[in-house]
Amino acid sequence: MTCGRRPPDARRRPPEIPLPLPAPIARWCVATDTDHPPRRRRAAALLPDLAPWRSSADFRRMWCACAVTVFGSWLTLVAVPFQLKELTGSTLAVGAVGAVEIVPLIVFGLYGGALADTMDRRKLILWTEVALGLLSVLLLLNSLLPHPLIWPLYVIVAASSALTGLQRPAIDAIVPRIVPHDQLPAASALNALRWQIGAIAGPALAGVLIAYAGLRWAYAIDTVTFAISAALAAGLAASPPSHDAEKPSLRGIWEGA
Repeated sequence: MTCGRRPPDARRRPPEIPLPLPAPIARWCVATDTDHPPRRRRAAALLPDLAPWRSSADFRRMWCACAVTVFGSWLTLVAVPFQLKELTGSTLAVGAVGAVEIVPLIVFGLYGGALADTMDRRKLILWTEVALGLLSVLLLLNSLLPHPLIWPLYVIVAASSALTGLQRPAIDAIVPRIVPHDQLPAASALNALRWQIGAIAGPALAGVLIAYAGLRWAYAIDTVTFAISAALAAGLAASPPSHDAEKPSLRGIWEGA
């Protein structure tokens, strides 16, 4: 019997007193505990600002429409030179595509800027998108022929370049109409990101598709992408010109250039 005495293992132990940490270790612990918010802020600063995407439904539609178009356009940009090389075996014929493409892009790009100031930009974007889709249909039909023709490839490339020149200024000019002024830098960054992703992934995917499925599938998918982008562009709000806008003229184009 213990006669009221506690057993040795039941005796109360003295409270443990934590030993102070050396000063360098203590400062490191404090810095580690307080550094997480700045680190998260730095990581967030590397991500794109999605404010235009969240605040503007029209910007979302236009961004998605352009993203789909960029992917489809790269399919054609890779498919046409590949088809010309297969049909002619000439590197000169392939290189001529660039010359046929650049002149309409410059000339009609200047005129497109004047049109964007004098007509509804939504209509200009929509109708040029529909016309580009029809050109893609012609490329598909030509590829389905037993012996595809060569000259339509150059004509279609020139017409497509002209329509792109007409459309691009309207796409750039409609952004300030659908995005708040303080979000314009973020919208510009998102548009640049879209183009960079398309320029990197588009040609790679086009090469894989043409190698394993053929040219016809490339043109067919390009046609589908134009149909999707046109449907998205049709949902944009009207963007009429200002009341004091002048009709496009050669003099105005020259002064703007």
